[in-house]
Amino acid sequence: MTTLVLTVVGNDRAGLVAEIADAVAAHGGNWERSQLAELSGAFAGIIEVSVTSASALSLRAALSTLDGLIAIAVPAMGEHPTADSGRRFSFQVLGNDRPGIVKEVSATLAALGVSVERMTTETRDAAMAGGRLFEASIAAAVPGDVDVDDVAAQLERLASEIQVDVTVTE
Repeated sequence: MTTLVLTVVGNDRAGLVAEIADAVAAHGGNWERSQLAELSGAFAGIIEVSVTSASALSLRAALSTLDGLIAIAVPAMGEHPTADSGRRFSFQVLGNDRPGIVKEVSATLAALGVSVERMTTETRDAAMAGGRLFEASIAAAVPGDVDVDDVAAQLERLASEIQVDVTVTE
């Protein structure tokens, strides 16, 4: 079997996920994992599919003809062994919204060799204080040679600098 990682983006509409799933099934593929979301009327997702090598190109062609998709890419084909990603580490960020929060947090993680595995972010109205709040939940992989306590300490230092709260849930 070959692993395809599909990136799909299009105008959100009912039935789009079903059409993608139908195409995968019609080519003998198996939908393994996915992250899909609707944001401001657009649909975006990343989907891991396993399919026979003989069906991979025809599946890609079938997916490219789906109505309403703006783009579809298949950046990875084949077997990709999972690298040792060390320990899992999760944390939340909450603070007044301002440009640069994701840049600062991601730069701190990258400098430590920490890989972001999953991140969700949102902004919302601050009920009592007015203004906007920024909130993020991040799950990351810490390499085996990096101390998780050091990562937490660096995030706490950053939180103080950029005036947000960081809560480590490890």
